[in-house]
Formats: sequence, C-alpha cells, structure tokens
Amino acid sequence: MTVGELASALDLEVLTGEVSLCEEVKYGYTSDLLSDVIANAQENSVWITVQRHINILGVATLKNIVAIITPRSLKVDKELIERARAEKVALLRSALPAFEVSGALYEMLKKA
Repeated sequence: MTVGELASALDLEVLTGEVSLCEEVKYGYTSDLLSDVIANAQENSVWITVQRHINILGVATLKNIVAIITPRSLKVDKELIERARAEKVALLRSALPAFEVSGALYEMLKKA
C-alpha cells in the first residue's frame, strides 16, 4: 500500500501535495514522545502524532518515516508543511482521534 492509497482509503487530507504519495507503507507507529519514536518506529512507517513542531521532521527523516498523520483536524503551520515538502515527508491530517486512525491503519496493514 502506498501513502496515496492510504490517504484515499482513510479520507486523509494531504497537506504536502504529491510529496511521498508513491512511497510504500509497511508499518505504523503512534506516539507523541519523540525519543520513543526514535527508539521504536520502523523504516517505511506512518507515524500518528499530535506533535506539530519542526522536530517531528527530524525524527521522521532519521527513521525514514514516509508520512506523518495529525489526528483531530489539528492545525498545522505553513512552515512545517513547507519544510516537510523539502524533506520529502508527507503530512496528512485526519478528523478522527489518534486511537481510531491507529486502528484503521492497523486493519489496512494487516490486510495488505
């Protein structure tokens, strides 16, 4: 499954345009603690977090995370969106809470 297919299936808002939509998604990880993501997220993951500051992009690039999903329709600053484009990390937004997005992602990955 690609980031674009995931975004379509989960009705996610794509904030970064075409960036990384063709990247393959193999895993998911949900955490708001950056050190936890560094220690445990796998390459080619989609990361679900309420964090919306520039440091999440550093973690994403360090761990080769292909996309970050922000739940609950939380506002994301233009600066973060522009930097994500430059770093080639897709930023996606869901109206659902993190728990529901995580469950839906899990079910999709289990079927893939």
